[in-house]
Amino acid sequence: MKIVVTGAAGFIGSHLCEALLHANHTVVGLDCFDDFYDPNVKRRNLRSALDHPGFELVEGDIRDTDCVNRVIVAGDVDAVVHLAARAGVRPSIEQPLLYEDVNVHGTLVILEACRQAACQLIFASSSSVYGNNKKVPFAETDPVDDPISPYAATKKSGELLCHTYHHLYRIPTTCLRFFTVYGPRQRPDLAIHKFTRLIEAGEPIPVFGDGTMERDFTYIDDIIDGITRAIDRCEGYRIYNLGESSPIALGDLVTAIEKALGKKATITQKPLQPGDVRRTFADVTAATRDLGYQPTTAIDTGLTRFVEWFRAEAANATSEHSNAPRSDAPCRVDS
Repeated sequence: MKIVVTGAAGFIGSHLCEALLHANHTVVGLDCFDDFYDPNVKRRNLRSALDHPGFELVEGDIRDTDCVNRVIVAGDVDAVVHLAARAGVRPSIEQPLLYEDVNVHGTLVILEACRQAACQLIFASSSSVYGNNKKVPFAETDPVDDPISPYAATKKSGELLCHTYHHLYRIPTTCLRFFTVYGPRQRPDLAIHKFTRLIEAGEPIPVFGDGTMERDFTYIDDIIDGITRAIDRCEGYRIYNLGESSPIALGDLVTAIEKALGKKATITQKPLQPGDVRRTFADVTAATRDLGYQPTTAIDTGLTRFVEWFRAEAANATSEHSNAPRSDAPCRVDS
């Protein structure tokens, strides 16, 4: 298949591109390299994909209709995996108009292109759409009418637009609700990455709330497996949870990170933040039944792998810095 991956340079997107290339698909990655976090980090994420002959990178914004149409409509593609979004609950409260523009308007541009290209769509949604639902675990049939952050509202809006386009134009569409994805290349602002960085440096970590808030942390390999299975089985309009189905309290997460690092954390207690849900917990019955999805990575295993990656990246950065030319060194021009 020829597959377009939006948000290709991000955490999930870069792993997905590699997996699709490994499965002998042709992949076009679309990314605008915005400054939500260091664009150089995103470029490093794509190092492996850029070396593959089956990969093409297009730098562009999903809100740019001409760019999107060149990639999808004129590209004769079979499927689009739409991962690109402005992410994060707390930043969405500070910049709601930007989040609506990127996540809703941008998704509509993608849908219009998919309509014209008559290709299938995999849409990345979020567990945040469940809000503070009291029933656990969260099932796809549960009501999701009470989002508590602009980010969550934009993801629910994306699902609704996907349903509308499927209804009107019969676009095969699968919406995947991701549950707190972590692993190598995780965004630096997310809890596991941030806590690991601060504990490793001997700095205090901010813990919001009393430590009982629960998250269903899902390892990147399990998420990628779920996405690729959804691509292979995309028909009609479907929504699936992709989670580990094994939530862990924030306090216990800190203890697990301490164990993986072999270091103790210094904790600074902070009040619970607006927009943060109390818990997430995925019911993956539907994904298991229809997609064959079977998450297998326990939190301790995933954290060990993450710490190994984190330390290797830190060592590489130190090596690159030590090998860099002095500011007073003469310039060298290579032929």
